[in-house]
Amino acid sequence: MDDTLDRDLLEILKHEDGYSQLQDDIDESRCLYLVNTILSGTARLNVLLPSATVLAFTIFAPLLTDDGRCSPSNRWFTAIFMAICAASCIFIALTDSFRTASGRLYYGVATLRGIWTFNVNRRKPCVPSDYRLRWTDFFYSSLSLIAFLTFAALHGDVVACYYPKMPKKFVNVLPLAVGFVVSVIFVIFPSRRRGIGYPFLLQREAFYSRR
Repeated sequence: MDDTLDRDLLEILKHEDGYSQLQDDIDESRCLYLVNTILSGTARLNVLLPSATVLAFTIFAPLLTDDGRCSPSNRWFTAIFMAICAASCIFIALTDSFRTASGRLYYGVATLRGIWTFNVNRRKPCVPSDYRLRWTDFFYSSLSLIAFLTFAALHGDVVACYYPKMPKKFVNVLPLAVGFVVSVIFVIFPSRRRGIGYPFLLQREAFYSRR
């Protein structure tokens, strides 16, 4: 009788240990899922925002504007460079990428017919229609363009060159406000494009998988 009771107790303890281990595995999976989601959203935000373009403009703006002491030629060069940077914001927002069955990575730009790859062989994904141009692409590219133009137009040297009487509070506050609003929109409505600069280190992306 005592042996039977002992065996029953052992079975109960084993069952409880297995259940506890299962719960730990579930909690760990949820924690990894949450961390992966946060890191993925942060990485995509870094790609969607025109960070590289803003950095390039910040580097060359003092040279092109002669530190804000603009001549007519400086104004033209600054305007041309700003237009080139704005075009790059739109272009980067429309880029995408895919992996072949062999695992090789290809980059391209979204078109109405699918993705147009940069490689010579013009490799295509298994489902080209998943990569075609959509109205949401114009939405994201417009936000990226707005963020860049706001920063560039209110850069200190640009302000001194084109409109030196602009209030300083407006110059200091507006770029931060626009950047914050655009960042929030990108986080709430994330893009599914995996363009140039997208980190492929994250293996699972629950919120950004193609549908």
